[in-house]
Amino acid sequence: MNRIKQLFGIKYPIVQGGMVWCSGWELASAVSNSGGLGLIGSGSMYPDTLRIHIKKCKLATNQPFGVNIPLLYPQIEEHINIILQEGVKIVFTSAGNPKKYTKIFKENNITVVHVISSLKFALKCVDANVDAIVAEGFEAGGHNGKNETTTMCLIPSVADSVSLPLIAAGGISSGKSMLASMILGAEGVQIGSRFAASLESSAHSNFKEKIIDSIEGDTKLTLKELTAVRMMKNDFFDKIEQAYSRNSSIEELKNLLGKGRAKKGMFEGDLVNGELEIGQVSSIINSIQPVSKIIDDIVDEYNILCKKFNLLEL
Repeated sequence: MNRIKQLFGIKYPIVQGGMVWCSGWELASAVSNSGGLGLIGSGSMYPDTLRIHIKKCKLATNQPFGVNIPLLYPQIEEHINIILQEGVKIVFTSAGNPKKYTKIFKENNITVVHVISSLKFALKCVDANVDAIVAEGFEAGGHNGKNETTTMCLIPSVADSVSLPLIAAGGISSGKSMLASMILGAEGVQIGSRFAASLESSAHSNFKEKIIDSIEGDTKLTLKELTAVRMMKNDFFDKIEQAYSRNSSIEELKNLLGKGRAKKGMFEGDLVNGELEIGQVSSIINSIQPVSKIIDDIVDEYNILCKKFNLLEL
């Protein structure tokens, strides 16, 4: 039995990344209803907004779903209280030390998964007693690891060193890349960018169109001095590059970033001045499709390849 399917009670070992400004209740419930695990991305939500999305997700699906929480979120205590009050049973944590809140979640019978970008932090997850790990290569969009370890290198490294169930992330959008991840040692995959460009994603249509029009080299990892983030190149990105060329201070970079850049770009559709967080895999995403079609295509391609190589199908 696949440990990821068993852990979450899902049909396919496919997790939707809890992306900011993309992952509301509509996307999460659609993924869960299609056999994967949908995640509400709380990192772009006020506490009251998160509660509304959890309640709506409960009404939209009777399948398991979860909430992704960035541990550096300023109102995290309020988010945690809402998760406990609403009876959410699965939590993915990221961007921080998993040890701080895992005990609280486990005491409330919540399954805890932590997202890491290096073997060093995977080992910390073992100490924190999480239930599973997402190992995310630097191909992934949004906030990322500074070490620039690719998924191809990260997954076998973690799989060889840690016995916890392992989910691969970063650069995965198809049955081919899912199978490659599983062969490298993962037992499931987390997919972000492909679902960001789905019909059910809460991202602005301008951003979705930008994703499917992108080509190789249109994204870059930057702002390592603050929190490393992969974004699309646009006028705002050019201003960051110009700041680096002037050897700008960290304070100047913070002022340039300001507040609400990701919302401006991804949710409000300002492709010029907004921060457009997306992964390298955007260059091979060519259409905006419903979640059910995306998952069916991934599973079908995966199973066809398994038959070809005499491997176990999903």
